[in-house]
Amino acid sequence: MDADDDDITDELLADAAKLTGLGLELLGLDPHPDDMTPEQRLQFDPEDLEEMAAVPPEERQKAAHQTRLLAGLLWNSSSVLIDQLFRDLKTLDTLDGPTPSGIAGTSVLSSLPPQFASEYDSRFTQKFLVVAADVTASLVRGWIAPGCLAAELVVRCLLDQAEITEEIYGLDLPVDWRAQVEEVLLEDAESAPLYGDSHDTAAHGASAGLGVRHWFEPFGAGDAVPPYACSQVS
Repeated sequence: MDADDDDITDELLADAAKLTGLGLELLGLDPHPDDMTPEQRLQFDPEDLEEMAAVPPEERQKAAHQTRLLAGLLWNSSSVLIDQLFRDLKTLDTLDGPTPSGIAGTSVLSSLPPQFASEYDSRFTQKFLVVAADVTASLVRGWIAPGCLAAELVVRCLLDQAEITEEIYGLDLPVDWRAQVEEVLLEDAESAPLYGDSHDTAAHGASAGLGVRHWFEPFGAGDAVPPYACSQVS
């Protein structure tokens, strides 16, 4: 790493403490059995506890460092995501209307399912931004599973941004960190079918209740979506 890389690593490690809505264990860090409560130890088989206790101190230290770095990266990326959505709104103001080529030049909207690009107008982006602010706030106040398709897509965009930062700085993150985070944040996700390779996916999505107009509808009675995002007022 050069000096700039060292600076971003130190910054992300400091940011890790701000990600209060997700514990390091949820991000893949196995605690030492001695640090568990009796109730926590009951969740593991004796063989697993022995294996966890046998991890060499240097390996445990490295794993803790990598997981803290990941936590800081998620916190940092959540801020970048919101900032880039505001930039996308400004970009839309320069376009005659949302088109695939125009959306391809945006920062966040370009990460959404491309077959729906013509529907990513300013109103959509404002609603998506509000949902993004709500989702990223959960990383601090306590994680709540996405309550609508738009919220799931926010998580995917967040992880896309995290991957970009990882690649730019060559961060030393846990192996398969994205799969680990998706397992936690996108359990039982319903948005995967939206990422198809053809326009047929858009037609199928609309017929299956996955069209853009359904993205801001709560999954169920217990799922909350910000009022602005639910509003149909133009």
